[in-house]
Formats: sequence, structure tokens, C-alpha cells
Amino acid sequence: MNLALFDLDHTLLPIDSDNEWGNFLVRTGLIDGAQYASRNAAFYEQYKAGTLDAVEYLEFALGTLSKFPRSQLDQLHLQFMEEVIKPAILPSVLTLLQQHRDAGDLVAIVTATNYFIAKPIADALGVEHLIAAMPELDAEGNVTGKLDGTPTLGAGKLTHTHAWLEKLGKQLGQFERSYFYSDSHNDIPLMSVVTHPVATNPNAALSAHASIHGWPSLHLFND
Repeated sequence: MNLALFDLDHTLLPIDSDNEWGNFLVRTGLIDGAQYASRNAAFYEQYKAGTLDAVEYLEFALGTLSKFPRSQLDQLHLQFMEEVIKPAILPSVLTLLQQHRDAGDLVAIVTATNYFIAKPIADALGVEHLIAAMPELDAEGNVTGKLDGTPTLGAGKLTHTHAWLEKLGKQLGQFERSYFYSDSHNDIPLMSVVTHPVATNPNAALSAHASIHGWPSLHLFND
């Protein structure tokens, strides 16, 4: 068995699911559009610059979830999946995932996006294992707006991946071949420790790093 890890946004999806969730809530009139857009744009610039405070951003994103009871959230996410996510899932992505499943690989998504947003997407992609930022829940299962644990961003992805493998009784070094597909330079810490990093739809910073280190590039969204 080999290991195949995938980032989510701009890697398996040609969109950012966190950002699209906020846009979805704005379109449906459930949150203030101007306020959301201003803060989200500032966070995105920090992300591109590599200066993002992951906890601050995640609690901003989780704040959009805390406004609604869980039953309403679940219904909203069903609508979000139908209107936004499913139309964005491309055959090239499904083919790549199926190739790894057919090979008997252990497949997981490792994303900085929070678990509530990401889990139904992972299910739609046919990926059982998901490593994602965990929202804090109250006794009734409602999202409080706080992060439970540490972010799954940058070096945090490496830490959480090691912890997940340990729960399965495995270690990264036990795999003859380990893959991590990502679009972002923020994921270089995890990409640097697998045997087969793949710069997937890479941004400029990752593309340059991949070229220097001889990492292959893959473009899933060209067709």
C-alpha cells in the first residue's frame, strides 16, 4: 500500500470552498456582503504573502457557521453542494483519485478548510479520510465559532498527518511511495517529506520551488 495525500482547494477543486461558502451566504442574504468581502479580501492577501494568522482566519470562517443552528447549517450545506461544489468537480480529478484507489493506495485529503465545509466535499469525491481544521461544537452540536485544536495549515498539515497516521498504526516512512498533491507554496512543509510531491495547478511560488527541486507539475483544470 502506498499513500496519496491531496490538498483540496485549487488542487482537487478549481475554487476555494471556504471563500465560496461565504459568497454563497452573501448571495442568499444570510450575512452582510460588504463586511464579509472586506475581511475576506484582507485574509486572502495575507495568505498569498505567507503572513496569514491561521487561527484568526479560521475563526473568521467558523464565525459564518456559528450564526445558524446545526439543522439549518446542514440544509444550507446541501444547497451549497448542489449549486457550487458539484458543478466544480471535474472528471480529471475523479480519474486521478480513482487511479490511486485502484492501485490500493491509502487516500486522504489534507486541507486547511474546516471540517464542516470539507467533509461533504470529501464524500462527493469518494475520499474516506479527511484531515481538516476542526470547529468547536457545543453540547447540541452547534458550531461555536472557535477552532478546536490547531490549524491544518502549512507545517500544521505535517503535524496533523503524522498524528492521523499514528492513529492508523502507520508512519510516513513505512510507505514505499507517498504522494502529496498541492497547488500552494504554503504546503511545502508536507510536500518536502513525501517521496513524490506533485505541484498541482501550482501558484507562482510553488511552481518556482518545484522547478528548482525537480518536482513534477500537474495541471488538472486545463480542459
